Amino acid sequence: MEKAIFGAGCFWGVEEYFSKIEGINKTEVGYSGGITKNPTYESVCQGNTEHAEVLYIEFDQDIISYNNIINHFWKCHDPTTLDRQGPDIGRQYRSAIFYFSEEQRDIAEKSKLDNQEKFNNKIVTEITKADKFFKAEEYHQNFVQKQKIFV
Repeated sequence: MEKAIFGAGCFWGVEEYFSKIEGINKTEVGYSGGITKNPTYESVCQGNTEHAEVLYIEFDQDIISYNNIINHFWKCHDPTTLDRQGPDIGRQYRSAIFYFSEEQRDIAEKSKLDNQEKFNNKIVTEITKADKFFKAEEYHQNFVQKQKIFV
């Protein structure tokens, strides 16, 4: 299994979107890109941990490529809004790609350049090396499915 981490706004909807894609075998929502250990939803929402709400993905590269997953990433949110998605405002809602290899970094950087022409505003997505992923509290996992929202 290969893995990927994306920040694209509130992690509930992002998880719901990616969980329906063939070849993605596991999704978990959580926090990454911050400065504190063991963040909680409350501490991340207070804005002083620097963590983004993210989606951790495990996928079968024989079924779906990382490049294809990145293409979905650009479709599921607005990568031109700094630290926000729709009504959700704050650093935790930033657009971010956390890469695990130089190959993933190269694909993400090229894709960012290629997708810029599709947007009127500048893409502000951060592309950084994956560090720690902290799994969010259990009640956040598969939240949309649990709530029967948008299903």
